[in-house]
Amino acid sequence: MKILHTGDWHIGKLVHGVHLTEDQKHMLNELIELIKREKPDVMLVSGDIYDRSVPPIQAVDLLDEILTEIVVHHKVKIIAIAGNHDSPDRVGFASKILRDNGLFITGHIEKDIVPITLEDEYGPVDFYPIPYAEPAVVREIYGDEFIKSHDEAMKAVLEGISKKRNANNQNANTRSVCVAHAYLTGTESLETSESVRPLSIGGSEFVDVSYFEKFDYVALGHLHRPQKVKHNHIRYAGSLMKYSFSEALQRKSVAMVELNKDGSIEVELHELTPIRDMRVIKGHLENLVDVGVYGETNVEDYIMAVLTDEGELIDPINSLRAIYPNILKLEKESSERQTGDDQTSASADFKQKNPLELFEEFYENISGDVFVEEKSDIVAKVINDIKQKVRNS
Repeated sequence: MKILHTGDWHIGKLVHGVHLTEDQKHMLNELIELIKREKPDVMLVSGDIYDRSVPPIQAVDLLDEILTEIVVHHKVKIIAIAGNHDSPDRVGFASKILRDNGLFITGHIEKDIVPITLEDEYGPVDFYPIPYAEPAVVREIYGDEFIKSHDEAMKAVLEGISKKRNANNQNANTRSVCVAHAYLTGTESLETSESVRPLSIGGSEFVDVSYFEKFDYVALGHLHRPQKVKHNHIRYAGSLMKYSFSEALQRKSVAMVELNKDGSIEVELHELTPIRDMRVIKGHLENLVDVGVYGETNVEDYIMAVLTDEGELIDPINSLRAIYPNILKLEKESSERQTGDDQTSASADFKQKNPLELFEEFYENISGDVFVEEKSDIVAKVINDIKQKVRNS
């Protein structure tokens, strides 16, 4: 069975005041082109379909258009779950009707998770959709007062699935795929980003990867970088596109998974090309607006500029926007030297210091830079010139 694993579409995303719906539509059309070429049997969407619980109408229309195209026109089944950004009610609306057309969307978690069974030439494959749910919700469903963390909640859910599979010998031997939205931890640290909303505070959001190891494939959502978790068959698809500058160096992709007769898998990553990339540029202002620097780049990209100039600059954002119309963020690189106690006036012993010493103290407190000898010579000359003019007046 050929499975296309995606996740974290975040349709309706707003980044630094800019709506990304046009960019997302382009990426989803790229996804459709991939479906035309590869012809998967089923596509998985591992949560965070929308970026917020009440998505804008443009986001709803876009999702409707894309899902209809995939299910109706290309006859590819879709299994999707709600993530922590989604509203379970909105995502799961009319799900029973949609199932008849090959669109399986699970919004709310249930105590008894009934698998979605699809067939290929080797027999059935059970897909277990586990939408995001707060530990308090799972605690109430299971009537277990000891469920207080995401780890305990997911363990209870997966133990329930395992018991049902073991009670049915036929199900126990059936190939199985889990679709979940969670923050798994394994032996290595996983890469996250600024655009990933924490599930909880104080470490209780993490879930042990070992609970998932018996599935033939685990399609995860939540973390935005494509990556595996300890095993090749437990993977995050990553987000549809870059959603923060902390993701600027990430290579976004979707996973095409071939599930073999014996439950083994082969994974091939496919990169999708955005209209505009999201990247960080760094340097002196005069260099960043030099055609020799930007001439070979896509100036329409979403840009964060980090300026390394010393001193004040006159209207740098508009100078940059003249070249990079989609600049979203501007920062000035801070010096490694801290600005002391953030003093803006002279120290208590200022009467014992000469003008050059006072200026040196002022400069270092304000800029955070060392007042080097070359600067001292320039300021000393200026001070002497002023004194000479005063004497001559």
